[in-house]
Amino acid sequence: MTSLTLYEHPLNEQVRIYLRLEYLLDQLDEVSGLSAPCHHIQFFRSLFDLLEILEQVQVKADLAKDLDKLKKKLNAWAHVPQVDQQQLQQLLEQLAEHQRAVLQAKRFGQSLREDRFLTSIKQRFSIPGGSCSFDLPIFHYWLHQPLAARQNAINGWLATLSPLRHALAFWLQLTRESAQGGHVEVKQGFYQQDADGACLIRIQVNPDLGVYPLVSGHKNRFAIRFMPFDDDREVADNMPVFISVC
Repeated sequence: MTSLTLYEHPLNEQVRIYLRLEYLLDQLDEVSGLSAPCHHIQFFRSLFDLLEILEQVQVKADLAKDLDKLKKKLNAWAHVPQVDQQQLQQLLEQLAEHQRAVLQAKRFGQSLREDRFLTSIKQRFSIPGGSCSFDLPIFHYWLHQPLAARQNAINGWLATLSPLRHALAFWLQLTRESAQGGHVEVKQGFYQQDADGACLIRIQVNPDLGVYPLVSGHKNRFAIRFMPFDDDREVADNMPVFISVC
């Protein structure tokens, strides 16, 4: 059986930023334990992309507010008989830990922006091919340090992002678990639906259909146009797709 391909689309700017941060943090995790120079180069590209977002947006303040909103939603379930109160209490305790970690942390990325080595190489990484040895001899020197020393430095940089990583993962997990939806029949490649204040759409499509979704919308309503990957292939008149809103 073919696995469905999952697409996620944010319905507000804050969730758009959160998904980009998650994407970059996942990239950092994926390459952080690898040893080849090309893997380290990708690590720094992802790290500097992440810092660029953190420089432009007050992520710490926004995430703290969203965690507080989530706390109020969870507390509202405390008097609902059908709710597993033990599990709810565990979630509230985890949430409290993330709130404390976020509030006690410096501005996200601040210590990385103050790091002498990172500061010395960041600008050159914005230039195509700018990480060559003649452009960045200090980076070339770092790449030829023992693997244990390089890994220790990487682990130290990642540790400074730990409050962001864990709090963001927690918020996104609970947001995704709140999804409501099911299978829908898409006619002639187009589908639209009321969003009812949702912040995220999750679309699962069989890749054998040869289409990908283009989404437009906001918290009240969204529309999806399914486009053929190959220009010479037509979109089926009726397609089964799984769509949920969070």
